[in-house]
Amino acid sequence: MTDMPEPPWRTPRKEVSRRSLSREAIVEAAMGVLRKEGIDGVSMRRVATELSTGAASLYAHVANKEELVELLFDEVAGEIPLPEPDPARWREQVTQLWLDSRETMLRYRDIARFCLGGIPLGPNSMRLAERTMALLRLGRVPDQAVAWSVDVVGLYVAASAVEGSIDARRREQGEDLDTYYQQSLRQYFSALPPDRFPVFVSLIPMMTTGTDAERFRFGLELLVGGLAALAGEPPTGPSPAGP
Repeated sequence: MTDMPEPPWRTPRKEVSRRSLSREAIVEAAMGVLRKEGIDGVSMRRVATELSTGAASLYAHVANKEELVELLFDEVAGEIPLPEPDPARWREQVTQLWLDSRETMLRYRDIARFCLGGIPLGPNSMRLAERTMALLRLGRVPDQAVAWSVDVVGLYVAASAVEGSIDARRREQGEDLDTYYQQSLRQYFSALPPDRFPVFVSLIPMMTTGTDAERFRFGLELLVGGLAALAGEPPTGPSPAGP
C-alpha cells in the first residue's frame, strides 16, 4: 500500500542500505517478542537485542514504544481476511469479519490493548474500517450509524480479545479457569440472599453457561441486529453494486 499517506505523527521512513536497519526489520523482530511475551515484553531495548544492535539505532526509524506497538497492531490487522461484499449476505459477512478480527488478535496475545487506548490508523486498519463500512452501507444502515459503529463494535471486539488474552495467560500459569467460572462463581452467586437479588439468583444457571466464543457471538448478534433495525427498506430494483 505504497499510495497510503503516513500519519503526520509517525517517524518518517528512512532510506536505508541493505546492511542498515529498517522499519520493517524492527517490526518483524518486535512481532517475535510480542508472540512470546505480549505488549509488556516489547521495548526498544528488547527489540534492539533481538537485532543485535543498540536501542539508540532504532529511534531513527521508530520514535518510541507507543509508535512501535501501533505498527505491530497494523501488522496484525493485515492478517484479518476481508470478505468480497455481497448485499444479500451483509449481516453474515460483517459478523464473520468481526469474529475473524477477534480470532486474529488473540493469536498475538494482548495486542488488542492498543485499541483501548489508541486509534488504529495504519493502512491495514484503514482497509479493515473501509470494508466494514462498505458492508454496513450495503445493508442500508444509515451513514451516521455506520460512522459510529466502527468505533463501538471495534471497542467490543478489542475488549473481548483483551479478556481472552488475560484468560489465556492465566491458563498458561496453571490456573483452572473452568473450575473457577463453573464452580467457584456459581457457589458465590448461590449464596446471595434471594430476597435481595431475586432476578439475579433466578438466572444463575444461565449466567455461568456458554463458551467464550458463544458469548462473544451473542454480543455481536445484538450489535448487528441493532444496526439492521436501523437499516432502510431494501431497494426494489437491482442489488446495489459493491465498492
